[in-house]
Amino acid sequence: MRTGFYPGCSLTGTSREYNESVKALAKAFGLELVEIKDWNCCGATAAHSMDKELALSLPARVLALAELQGLDEIVVPCASCYNRLSVVQHELASDETLKERVLEIIGMTYLGTVKILNVIQMIEKYMLGTLPDKVVHPFAHNVACYYGCLLVRPHKILNFDRLEDPQSMDKLMSLIGAIPLDWAFKTECCGAGLSVSRTDLVGRLSGNILKDADDRGAEAVIVACPMCHSNLDMRRPAINSYLKKPVDIPVLYITQAIGLAIGLTAAELGLNRHFITVNLKEAEVCQK
Repeated sequence: MRTGFYPGCSLTGTSREYNESVKALAKAFGLELVEIKDWNCCGATAAHSMDKELALSLPARVLALAELQGLDEIVVPCASCYNRLSVVQHELASDETLKERVLEIIGMTYLGTVKILNVIQMIEKYMLGTLPDKVVHPFAHNVACYYGCLLVRPHKILNFDRLEDPQSMDKLMSLIGAIPLDWAFKTECCGAGLSVSRTDLVGRLSGNILKDADDRGAEAVIVACPMCHSNLDMRRPAINSYLKKPVDIPVLYITQAIGLAIGLTAAELGLNRHFITVNLKEAEVCQK
């Protein structure tokens, strides 16, 4: 099986572990990810606040390149990238004048035919049927599945999962032996792109998320967004300062959790790149 792949900036930089775990998981299930050649930044997270046409032109070029390379479907693991590519596809389909202007800027043809999948949709489409049979180390932990802002919003455009109480990650985690918790912060903002400019706000927002997960007995937080992972993992000093106590819950990408459950090694999944050590028995078993 083959499908297109758009890693985006985060997966080739600060979130290499996400890239590694996505590719390792795809390989384990016989899925070949074909990276879009000459891809560019999608403009997340700030371009849309500066210039609308530029903000649309950046992801439009990515989709145009995918069409040019004969890809009718692309996997976009980053929630921000998934959001921006989906939004431009909607915007250009809804406004012919805007579409003409954007195509003039990028100097390419664009039909709007590429199907965009986030990482959860990739797992559901290509791995769901055989996933239970591949589990060798059940992920037997209480987990808080955190979807963040951009994976389910804007709902009218993305039309993915439930807006306030999404369930797709919870269902996948259940399949590998986890116990997803019913909790209040599934789609609350972690602070997103304020991570550098307002670390204090990220500490407060992400702190509230981790406090609720901790209060409910979560042993791990499961995410599908590089920015969410960065804020919840890397900004733990600011979080602990806000909470006035240390919180040591590890934050894993859903691809890492599933990878551990099917026996992939910690090195293959990039677990060594986390700021908060993943001290789970599955990680210890797969520590190679």
